[in-house]
Amino acid sequence: MKGLFQRGITAFIFGAVMLGGVYGGPYTFVSLFALITGLCLWEFFEIVLSKNQPLDLIRRFIGLGLGITPFLLAAVLQLELVNNKGTFVAIATLLLFPFIFSAFIYELYTKSEQPFVNVALIVLGMAYIGVPFALLEFIAFENGFFYPSTVFGLLVLTWFNDTGAYMVGSQIGKTPLFPRISPKKTWEGAAGGASAAFIGAFLVFTIFRELRLADWLVLAAIVTVFGNLGDLVESMLKRSVQIKDSGSLLPGHGGLLDRFDAFIFLLPFATAYLLWVRLGGV
Repeated sequence: MKGLFQRGITAFIFGAVMLGGVYGGPYTFVSLFALITGLCLWEFFEIVLSKNQPLDLIRRFIGLGLGITPFLLAAVLQLELVNNKGTFVAIATLLLFPFIFSAFIYELYTKSEQPFVNVALIVLGMAYIGVPFALLEFIAFENGFFYPSTVFGLLVLTWFNDTGAYMVGSQIGKTPLFPRISPKKTWEGAAGGASAAFIGAFLVFTIFRELRLADWLVLAAIVTVFGNLGDLVESMLKRSVQIKDSGSLLPGHGGLLDRFDAFIFLLPFATAYLLWVRLGGV
């Protein structure tokens, strides 16, 4: 009972922070997700990079700096903090490579037994976490306009999918979905999550009119497929190093990466669909 109460309190506070951060305005939104991106990156590097020497801490800071760079560059563009966006993108892209190569330079002095693995993991952090969160800003902003309800609606669909999968899977789940990676996940739970996501799409449409019902239904399908795959990918990561949670930041819920694993993985696909819609694809 104590654990359930703790989970409930954490979920309430987490939901309130997300609601306030998303609807607090463009700068509050960017600040919130910059913090989330940074904390998810930190948990990722805590998992994959060795942490036995002071030098390892510097390596994680390099990974954090590189990983959050795409998000910050996207924020500069979407908040229209520069006049010539084309020039800014070109210069920023070119300057990103010296940042990446600084990881190689650093490994020259660490005497690590796996320097190239360390560099690869640092770049992986940017690709796995930094870039998806940067893409979120292309969902939230378009031509100088801010669309918080699209972001919050996508979060709601993700939460509906997770909650539905947990409730159905814990009650009637019997058929393993991917036992080698996550023995507790079941096909029944996945079906429950999918049903909840599509119900959530109808509810979101009645509240937020930024998108058509058809768009919310497509996003629900994206959440169902790629959200579940994202959850499995993070389970694969944790299983590879034999840990249960990515961190302990959220009492009763694990780490922040545990809460955003599905959302991170579905973002590239949701962004691609929404940009296609905005460009007149359908």
